[in-house]
Amino acid sequence: MTPGEGDTMEAALAALRERIDAIDLELQRLLNARAEAAQEVARVKLEADPASEPVFYRPEREAQVLSRVKARNTGPMGDEEMARLFREIMSCCLALEQPLTVAYLGPEGTFTEAAAIKHFGHFARTRPMASIAEVFREVESGSAHYGVVPVENSTEGVVNHTLDSFMASPLQIAGEVELRIHHHLLLPPGVAPADLRRVFSHQQSLAQCRFWLDAHWPQLERIPVASNAEAAALVAKETNAAAIAGEMAAERYGLVKLANNIEDQPDNTTRFLVLGRQRVLPSGRDKTTLLVSTRNQPGALYQLLEPFHRHGISLTRLETRPSRVGNWSYVFFIDCEGHQDDSEVVKVLAELREITIEVKSLGSYPRAVL
Repeated sequence: MTPGEGDTMEAALAALRERIDAIDLELQRLLNARAEAAQEVARVKLEADPASEPVFYRPEREAQVLSRVKARNTGPMGDEEMARLFREIMSCCLALEQPLTVAYLGPEGTFTEAAAIKHFGHFARTRPMASIAEVFREVESGSAHYGVVPVENSTEGVVNHTLDSFMASPLQIAGEVELRIHHHLLLPPGVAPADLRRVFSHQQSLAQCRFWLDAHWPQLERIPVASNAEAAALVAKETNAAAIAGEMAAERYGLVKLANNIEDQPDNTTRFLVLGRQRVLPSGRDKTTLLVSTRNQPGALYQLLEPFHRHGISLTRLETRPSRVGNWSYVFFIDCEGHQDDSEVVKVLAELREITIEVKSLGSYPRAVL
């Protein structure tokens, strides 16, 4: 490069840096303007009804905003990356209105914590709970505004404890989170791979990495524990053990990766539900979850499903769980597209109430955007 060419490059870079500085200044001004508008929203809500506690977090509103962000994005940033940035902006602005407390199935470092942060952003106050039942109780009592629990995995299926907890709970589903699950083989710094004798993880994670372990580490004893985060915490104190866990657990417990993305199914995804106490309004792209108890008689399942087909309502999930009212009696958990206020869904619910023992709506909520 000649001296003249170097001078030209430096001049071009200086101009670009000056442009970036100007853009940063405008971004900062606009972000503060948005934050001021959020504070004004809080003031208007508080003044409208001082005697009651206003609802600041509106799942349907946030879903609409994020969907518009993705739809109007022109790049070069990807749609998902742009939406994640706006999620953090919205999380920060909401914290100025009302800091949210979100309970989740712990301990710290679990995929459920990652799902809670993905949905609410880093400005929410997350609180780990020891069990799914405790997450439900924390939200029911008002100690937490919302809760996040796993409900199904694309490889291992449904989480029965979550479904069973809905049977006696008044909580409503306020949202869903879909999280791509990547498992890593982790060990403490300084531990030699040749010294490994055991591997700790949640039983579902061990199952999701079964074939990889068979091929690469068949000699390791596989020890199931309550969560991947617990596995990481245990291994952090060991000298001959590894853990199967995610990125967040590795960072939180200071572990290093011996192997990345060891799950047998590359599209392995877990779906989580957001628990709340309020009814969610339509967003335009919703799901409804129902709990339906039927009579034990021939054709009961056909009678249950036929109204959905006739009214053009697509089912996205159907699960069966034993009822708590008698032996060989069952309840159905049904996910369908649409909001319970949609005209065709209203018709289906009315027909179901005529032919079943009980129909309980567990909530209508926006479909996962991120």
